[in-house]
Amino acid sequence: MKRAERHYALVDLLRAADRPWSASRLAAEFEVSSRTIERDVVALQHAGVPVYADTGAAGGYSILRDYSLPPLALTGTESLAVLAGLALLESSPYAGAARRARMKIAAVMDQAHRAPVQELLSMMHVIDAEAPEGAVPLGAIAEVVEARRVVRIEYRGEERDDAPGGGTTVRDVETMGLLRAGESWLLVGWCRLRGAIRGFRLERITRLEVLDETAPHRDPAILAADLARWPTRRLG
Repeated sequence: MKRAERHYALVDLLRAADRPWSASRLAAEFEVSSRTIERDVVALQHAGVPVYADTGAAGGYSILRDYSLPPLALTGTESLAVLAGLALLESSPYAGAARRARMKIAAVMDQAHRAPVQELLSMMHVIDAEAPEGAVPLGAIAEVVEARRVVRIEYRGEERDDAPGGGTTVRDVETMGLLRAGESWLLVGWCRLRGAIRGFRLERITRLEVLDETAPHRDPAILAADLARWPTRRLG
């Protein structure tokens, strides 16, 4: 990474951080020496960027939250990563928002990067599972998760020898979030029928009714313990 690119990335990281970053931690993040990070900070300070140091065991570098960055400046590789990542969301509950975000990123992309990035994107392909006829629109799922609503769903179970059609159950679910598992997105929530956390594959939800009830608070440790069995990572 070039020095100027590292300066932009350093500012972005510090603005997004909820606690100070030490020089050694920043050095590991950017794969440079602590001395290089210290020189970068001095250079940013001389350029008027309000980076400051906190002392103590929990100290490190921080930046004033209200500092305004210049217009978005992504490298060619960063533009490719963002556009490719947003393209993967085309089959998610946030497909519409992802398409709009892609157009915004493409509109502000450096002209020198535009052709190479588009060429590389044209070489990437995704085979998505087709949603069955009658499946609930993905946008509706995103809305109920954001509003933390209780929903009543008709859910088609996995096809087995004793249930050739998979069987359909009606569940009242307290929405808790979304989970990407392999090739499928799942609605995660507290299933009142089972009295436990369950994940429901979106393509198997054939009907969704939003109840006039906000999902009650449940200890997040319950979900964390359930997810601990899998190699899960949070997206924020």
